[in-house]
Amino acid sequence: MVQGPDGREWTIRSRMEWRQPSTANDFDHDIAGSYTPGVVMSVLVVALGVALLVWMPSSVVVPPWVPLGLLLVLLYFPMHWVWHRPWTIVAETPGTIDGERPGEHWTGTVRGMHTVRSEVDDVITSIRKHDLPDFDGPLHPVQ
Repeated sequence: MVQGPDGREWTIRSRMEWRQPSTANDFDHDIAGSYTPGVVMSVLVVALGVALLVWMPSSVVVPPWVPLGLLLVLLYFPMHWVWHRPWTIVAETPGTIDGERPGEHWTGTVRGMHTVRSEVDDVITSIRKHDLPDFDGPLHPVQ
């Protein structure tokens, strides 16, 4: 909750999108194949890893940092995917009680967990100074 200089109370919230939001600009490029290549590559990597472990001679000594390094490499890709998901930011106000200022609803999309935090802080600062989110930012008014 943020209060602007004009007395309106703004509610600002953000949520992570699990799917890429489709926009008019992305319509022609919204055609995706399937998840089959990713699944096939994952199965292939697991099968090769199991084959390596099964056929490894018993006299081979594996340092303890090698499995940890492999685990970090395998965890990098899912964590990278999560950290760079699109987030939807919404700022809305019901307006003033006397009806002098109307209610507004602003929304926008930002990529990345760290980017969304800084954008929300910028929206809060803009509302506290200018009564509205910044027009040059990611948020735009929705009718």
